[in-house]
Formats: sequence, structure tokens, C-alpha cells
Amino acid sequence: MAEIRDTANAPPTIYDVARAAGVSIASVSRVLNGQRNPREETRERVLQAVAELGFAPDGAARALSARLKEVVGVAVRRTLVLTSDGVFTDEDESLQFPDMINRGIEIVAQRHGFDLLIRSVGVSEHDTGKRILSLARKSDGLILHDRLLDPAELDRLSRQIPIVTLAGVPTGTTANVRGDNQAGMRQLARHLTIDHGYRTIAYISGHTDSPDSLARHEALQSEVAAAGGTFLDGPEWRGNYLAVGGARVIDRMADGRSSLPRVIACGNDQTAVGVMHALAARGIEVPGDVAVTGFDDIPVARHLRPQLTTVRQPIQDLGATAFEILHSMISDGRPAQRDVVLPTRLVRRESCGCPPDRTPAAWRTTGPVTDGRLRP
Repeated sequence: MAEIRDTANAPPTIYDVARAAGVSIASVSRVLNGQRNPREETRERVLQAVAELGFAPDGAARALSARLKEVVGVAVRRTLVLTSDGVFTDEDESLQFPDMINRGIEIVAQRHGFDLLIRSVGVSEHDTGKRILSLARKSDGLILHDRLLDPAELDRLSRQIPIVTLAGVPTGTTANVRGDNQAGMRQLARHLTIDHGYRTIAYISGHTDSPDSLARHEALQSEVAAAGGTFLDGPEWRGNYLAVGGARVIDRMADGRSSLPRVIACGNDQTAVGVMHALAARGIEVPGDVAVTGFDDIPVARHLRPQLTTVRQPIQDLGATAFEILHSMISDGRPAQRDVVLPTRLVRRESCGCPPDRTPAAWRTTGPVTDGRLRP
């Protein structure tokens, strides 16, 4: 084990012990301090590493062990849903995409002996920074869904605690994990314009400040223009990543007697669910009159009628990768990678005009995480 260390002449640290034993800093802490009855195998590996490295805990190492809470905070953006018809009244309690990400975080966190502390933050709350700061004080690190803090707030907080963002951009003090939005949307756009020959495509966006939505918008607009088509966007096509947002766009268009485009590409699958519901309620057929597409491939997408054409992300792997990156920041003081992009792929189904999808529901990801460990 001793050869794992890069600086043979430097005294070994608690980080060296963790790396040599192949365990987390938290596990080393539990063994050295006799906390929470670590597994015998873990205890033996740590003690063997301590002996071979000649590690002697100093004050700093003891302080590090003492201040580890073995808790990671996760903040999720929540949109308040107000409806008059009651169709989507409970939708704000059915997060789907964020919940699948959180499950990926949870699976890997448990392997490292960490617990999760999850807090939802309203999209229009005025004290978002204070609420996330309160979460940070109870955690060893933070994983933030979407854009929950402005750049200045994120910079200040990330200098105090390790932070990994999802659907953001990496900074000098943070890391980011995201799906390949542009590649996935380019695939979808080319399928719509080249394979199907559609020429008028509208995009229903997500939150206006969402980096994911902005990247998808840019890729779709570019491909439609390259194909010589007409691209529709703007305030009248603005959604909120929820089914009710998609339904309201269609209702506004219909009430204003505006003509609908040949294709409506939605910022995510939940928006597409609302769009398809509103179209069906008005007797507009999908895909015969209007083709509809989504993004994410949440489980319900394949069970809709017609089945939803979408872009699949390895959703749980987004969460698993985010935790692994955060854990490396907590343990080593720096991320293993600062900008991680996971692959996406087009899933052709009925809502764009393709035949039904007969492939198995499960999709084995080839991204950098399949078992909770980072891949090169």
C-alpha cells in the first residue's frame, strides 16, 4: 500500500490512509475513533494502512475527523403549482426527475456511510440563500439541483463548503454534473427535420434561468435553422418544467386562436405530458395533427398513449456521479473532475410519428458511473 503515496518523504496524512485502504475519510475516522462499529473488513484495511504508512494522527487529522458529520445536503428547486381545474393540483408533490436523481445520490452515499439531508426551495423564494446556508451548516458538502443560487452567492458559499451543482456550470470553486443536452437535442432535431421532414417546430422552455433549458433551446434552434425550417419560441412558449406549464401554453394558444406548429418540442417530459393532455382535450391528435417530444425519458414516457419520443438521460447516474465528485472534494479537498458530462441518446417512439418502441424498458448506461465509482 505504501507505494500509493506520491510524496514518499512527506509524513502520511489521513487522506493517504483513506486512499491506501480504499475507504472514505469518514470510515478512517470511525475506525480511529472507535465510532459506530465499523465493519471488521474495513477496520482491518484501515489499521493495515496505518501500520504500513506509519501514520500518527496529529491535531489537524483529529480535528478533521471530529468535524465530519457524514451528512450531505441536497437542495431541490420546487415550483408552486396553482390550478383551477384540479388536473395537476398535486403535481408539485410528484417531482419524478429530481427524485430519481436523489435516489442515485442516496445509493452511493450509503456505500460511503453518509446520510442525506434534503431540502426543497421555492423557485420564487426571496430567502433562498439563507435557507441553503442553513442546510450547509448541517452538512459536509452540498449538491444543488438546477440554479438555486446566483453566481455571487454560490462563490461565497463554495469557499466555505464543497459544492457540486447539477444542470449548472463549473466554477473555480465548484464542480458540475450534467447530461449532454446539446448532443441529445441535436439528435432529436435532426430526426424531426431530416427523417420526418417537419419544418415548423416550437420549443416550450423550462425555467428561464435553467442552463439545461437554455442549452436545449440553443441546439434545437440551430438545427432547425440549418434545415431551413421555422423555429418558434418566446414568452408565449415559456413553461416551467411541469405538466401544468405545458398545458397552459396549449390553452393560451388555443384560446387566442393561434395556429399550432407541426411539432412541439418540450424542455422535459413532464411538460410534454401536459401538452399531450391539453391537445387531447381539444381533439387534436398526436402525432397526426401535432407531433410532441420531450427530454429525460422518465418512466411514464414509455407508458403514455401515444408513447413519448424523447431524449434519454442516465438520471440516477447524474446523482451517483454528483455524490462521488462531492465525496472527493470532502476527502481530498478537490474534485476528481470539475465538469462531468454524461451521455444522452434519442429514443424514437410514437409521438413524433415513429412506430411503437418495442425495446426493453431498462437501458444500461455507458456513462462514467455504473456502480458508484467514477470512470475515466
